[in-house]
Amino acid sequence: MTTATSSLSTFLLPITQFHHRRQRTTLLCTKPSTFTPLAFPPPSGLLRRRFSPSPISASLKEKIGGIKKTWSDVSSLNYWVVKDYYRLVKSVNALEPRLQKLSDEQLKAITMEFRGRLNRGETLADIQAEAFALVREAAKRKLGMRHFDVQIIGGAVLHDGSIAEMKTGEGKTLVSTLAAYLNALSGHSVHVVTVNDYLAQRDAEWMGRVHRFLGLSVGLIQRGMTPEERRTNYRCDITYTNNSELGFDYLRDNLAGSHEQLVMRWPKPFHFAIVDEVDSVLIDEGRNPLLISGEASKDAARYPVAAKVAELLIRGLHYNVELKDNSVELTEEGIMLAEMALETNDLWDENDPWARFVLNALKAKEFYRHDVQYIVRNGKALIINELTGRVEEKRRWSDGIHQAVEAKEGLKIQADSVVVAQITYQSLFKLYPKLSGMTGTAKTEEKEFLKMFQMPVIEVPTNLPNIRKDLPIQAFATSRGKWEHVRGEVESMFRFGRPVLVGTTSVENSEHLSALLRERKIPHNVLNARPKYAAREAEIVAQAGRKHAITISTNMAGRGTDIILGGNPKMLAKEVLEDSLLSTLTQKVPDVEIDGAPTSAKVLSKVKVGPSSLALLAKTALIAKYVCKSEGKRWKLEEARSIISESIEMSQSIDLKEIQRLVNEQAEMYPLGPSIALTYLSVLKDCEFHCFNEGLEVKKLGGLHVIGTSLHESRRIDNQLRGRAGRQGDPGSTRFMVSLQDEMFQKFNFDTDWAVKLISRITNDEDIPIEGDAIVKQLLSLQINAEKYFFGIRKTLVEFDEVLEVQRKHVYDLRQLILTGDSESCSQHIFQFMQAVADEVVLKNVDPTKHPSSWSLGNLLKEFNVISGKILNDSFSGVTEETLLQSLSQLHELYSVNINDFHLPNLPKPPSSFRGIRMKSSSLKCWLTILSDDSTKDGKYRSTVNLLRKYLGDFLIASYLDVIQESGYDVAYVKEIERAVLVKTLDCFWRDHLVNMNRLSSAVNVRSFGHRNPLEEYKIDGCRFFISMLSAIRRVTVESLLRYWSSPMESQELYVS
Repeated sequence: MTTATSSLSTFLLPITQFHHRRQRTTLLCTKPSTFTPLAFPPPSGLLRRRFSPSPISASLKEKIGGIKKTWSDVSSLNYWVVKDYYRLVKSVNALEPRLQKLSDEQLKAITMEFRGRLNRGETLADIQAEAFALVREAAKRKLGMRHFDVQIIGGAVLHDGSIAEMKTGEGKTLVSTLAAYLNALSGHSVHVVTVNDYLAQRDAEWMGRVHRFLGLSVGLIQRGMTPEERRTNYRCDITYTNNSELGFDYLRDNLAGSHEQLVMRWPKPFHFAIVDEVDSVLIDEGRNPLLISGEASKDAARYPVAAKVAELLIRGLHYNVELKDNSVELTEEGIMLAEMALETNDLWDENDPWARFVLNALKAKEFYRHDVQYIVRNGKALIINELTGRVEEKRRWSDGIHQAVEAKEGLKIQADSVVVAQITYQSLFKLYPKLSGMTGTAKTEEKEFLKMFQMPVIEVPTNLPNIRKDLPIQAFATSRGKWEHVRGEVESMFRFGRPVLVGTTSVENSEHLSALLRERKIPHNVLNARPKYAAREAEIVAQAGRKHAITISTNMAGRGTDIILGGNPKMLAKEVLEDSLLSTLTQKVPDVEIDGAPTSAKVLSKVKVGPSSLALLAKTALIAKYVCKSEGKRWKLEEARSIISESIEMSQSIDLKEIQRLVNEQAEMYPLGPSIALTYLSVLKDCEFHCFNEGLEVKKLGGLHVIGTSLHESRRIDNQLRGRAGRQGDPGSTRFMVSLQDEMFQKFNFDTDWAVKLISRITNDEDIPIEGDAIVKQLLSLQINAEKYFFGIRKTLVEFDEVLEVQRKHVYDLRQLILTGDSESCSQHIFQFMQAVADEVVLKNVDPTKHPSSWSLGNLLKEFNVISGKILNDSFSGVTEETLLQSLSQLHELYSVNINDFHLPNLPKPPSSFRGIRMKSSSLKCWLTILSDDSTKDGKYRSTVNLLRKYLGDFLIASYLDVIQESGYDVAYVKEIERAVLVKTLDCFWRDHLVNMNRLSSAVNVRSFGHRNPLEEYKIDGCRFFISMLSAIRRVTVESLLRYWSSPMESQELYVS
């Protein structure tokens, strides 16, 4: 309160030192400060009290701030790293004149030259400058875009395996072509990973022109593709995909039953990846596991019952909640009431468990809100991604939460399922030997990237200076006051003509603000997870920079479309074409209105289409009409739009003269596609002229104004929203308005009483905002505390996942070795398993420090016979405990043995199946493995134990080979059976292990009450579980194979199922 009290004394000055503009009180520190006022007139009826510092002090402070910023820039490590990259830029620029003189064919030939040099021993570093210069020239010819010097630096940062932080609008998509091309020359796969299918497809088509022009193949992975299509696209030099498709393809490949079912480039599917929006993928989504589920459980009926019980329970009386970590705790009264309602004596009864269902129902009631965390569509609860505002149809909450939400909404419940494969994005991308990323906001999380992935964050300078004005945060005591103020600021900007982008945190908030604007009859567009809005996403975002445009969006992360001042001419030209042609091509005319809400389209200036464009539009409409008449049909709306989109794509990929030639050659056949392409190019010129002029008007008004309606749990997310204004040196401004009733303050139990009391001391109206250095520092400190909390959670989750990561790698490597290896490698695994099983039987029943007479020889023989089943010949069945003891005693007295033809004295020799060099070599390797085994205790009889292990292992393997030979089956069939049994057993036990590990991760947290480290407990028990799993896999595999070959016709289900 010290800061607040000293700041409050400022308001005790005479009233003549204040001037009235808007009803807002400015909280000032004792030091003089100034804030740049907005360039728009205030709304009527509102007063504003503010202290005006002298112009001299304001100017002096601004100069001092500029000096401090310059010094901090020069003294930073980032400054010197970027400066070093300029040496590469100079080399690239020096090569440009020479490449400009080459023909297209000569440019393409350079790719083969590069590959030849790499094959002769040169490195990627040796050809980096030449490759970057080549890509720059190719992009200029195929895309009409030349890489700026700072974009060359961005490409070098990506190639070095770092994260390039580039502000919004600086051309990250174009930058990726540099590193992707250079690394693809090595012949290994390069993956360019985006956050959704739309961006992957756009980049593959758009940037793919550069790579294809230079002779590289470009692949695209999309949802719904067949395995054959995926396999073909993964074989390309550069593959564009999104993070979820990549992860699920990896998991599916590790569930494949044969080598033919694999789609990725095994045995090395990962080489180099460029991750777009890397902070979103590796941090925000990094802790959410990708899951592939198996068969369902039978508990679906319990969820609706638990939902009814949750409705009876009262918060604060029957249960308490912790918003920070979304946890619920039942009180004694709550437990009694729940047990009474469910007619059970114990909620935690193992035979009749209800606790998990009741707790999940309470979590669904308190933490999972309709139109915030999810929406209901077509009878399904669909998750809303909190970062992008998009619906994720394929994603479901785990641990029964999604079923609890379905029960709360009265929907059909999809029963729980068993996890058969899982991986987090962090574990997935750690599989890449070389990983890079690009984003507009990563510097605040650099420590986390360094710790988790050893990836530094390099701030790439902007091509033009950033002149955006970030206005001070305004804080309100109540939510009502904040929303009224947001509406007032939007209205003022609208009257002034400036475009406005309002960022909200949920569908609920976006529609609340939309309703407030409709009351004032302010035209606007809404962009949130609802299908009616999401379908027009690209169109809405592209035109959000036009004069008078008002856009309300749930979140701007990963939208992939820049907001261009004056509008996007390409999108405008496409709209003009659709308005002219869709009514002819299809019977269903699209409805621009959305639920009767006024949209920005009503007040946006109309594009003036020139006479030549009008003539082409009329001609194309006539051709479309004739085509529809001649074919006797009209297309569906989506098909008609697809025809227009394909024609536009043609206009971008084919030369104008070639399009004109196609139109002339096919004149008698009514060439619809080429005519649309030609018309589009003409309309595009008109739209470019219109957007350029309107953009100049918007710049004079101050550019795009961005309003944030709540602080996020990370400064990085707020900076993503701010970055939408002031792109590429454009003017712009941002303002964040927060309420002390916002979810973040409640979630973290932040003490905001001091601010409410302060506001009440300043004014009687709690809806008046306060702003100033003191409030900004307080809010930022709260935000930093939230960041530290979530970093701690992510760090703990990563440490837990690292245990499973090591185990997963071992299992998946073994699985791929079985699938992709030859028949001999598969047999070697079988022999190793048999020897290991024999070793476990021996070591469990002997003690090398004691005489064989004290060993459990009877139990040893019994276990060995159980495992071997009917496969051992009659000679071994006569071995008794006494004969084995006599043999071991004689063995101990022997001075030397012939290891190549070894058997225990007076005991049957193994079948003579160890014929040939390969089998003898395999037997010798097993013996060497036994000798080097450190798990056997040292003792007087250790050599006897080792020889017993070899004898039983050889006998088991030789008997197995003997019975296979007698079966008469060909080698291919035998190997197929072996591979099928190995893979099926491995999958079965790995699935059970995942369930056990997930249960363990929940259980170990309780051990912290006993002053034990949960992570250490998880590591110890997890390792024990894993060793037990491997032992069980070996034993079951051996028993299954021995049982199969002892009676093949009775055991067909082993292979068939």
